[in-house]
Amino acid sequence: MRVVIAEDSVLLREGVARLLADGGIETVAAVGDGPGLVAAVEEHEPDLAVVDVRMPPSHTDEGLRAALAVRASRPGFPILVFSQYVEERYALDLIGEGAAAVGYLLKERVADVSDFLDAVRRVAGGETVIDPELVTQLLGRRRRGEPLDALTPREREVLGLMAEGRSNLAIASRLSVTAGAVEKHISGIFLKLGLEPAPEDHRRVLAVLAYLGRA
Repeated sequence: MRVVIAEDSVLLREGVARLLADGGIETVAAVGDGPGLVAAVEEHEPDLAVVDVRMPPSHTDEGLRAALAVRASRPGFPILVFSQYVEERYALDLIGEGAAAVGYLLKERVADVSDFLDAVRRVAGGETVIDPELVTQLLGRRRRGEPLDALTPREREVLGLMAEGRSNLAIASRLSVTAGAVEKHISGIFLKLGLEPAPEDHRRVLAVLAYLGRA
């Protein structure tokens, strides 16, 4: 796997590159600003970009805006946001424009290198990996009277784990229930959110987007 890193801190850039190398993942470019990210992806055509949120010149949201620019020119290109900040507006834009192959991890909450490498591989493989803290913050913005209010506490718990990118088996293991029970909960979620089967839609992704406030 070939990766581009966008991080304005030289030490963090080198640290992430070293972690990736130890996991057998090649860093083909490491840049310190948004335009550098866009140019590096164009030049090297990597399999994934690891992107910080705050980079020069204003150190606010340049990283996420550059990630959106990359996805606009390369729909579905895998992006893993790796930051110490939750930037809700552009995070929702990034997830909402196509939830597949998107990740958002908070630096201080990654306690194990293997978890980070697993997230890199999962996002590169087309999965969605969202930090539970981001899910919690986005959920806190929801208003009463919306379709999600019809969900049972267990269904909301299952949907929250879906939003973290967990498979049915992983959800079953986390909740100590059977995979069949998880499937029933997910069917109930689809029904209450009005997500009917359709060949052109991915109901699991649509449910997650509803949970995150975009659908």
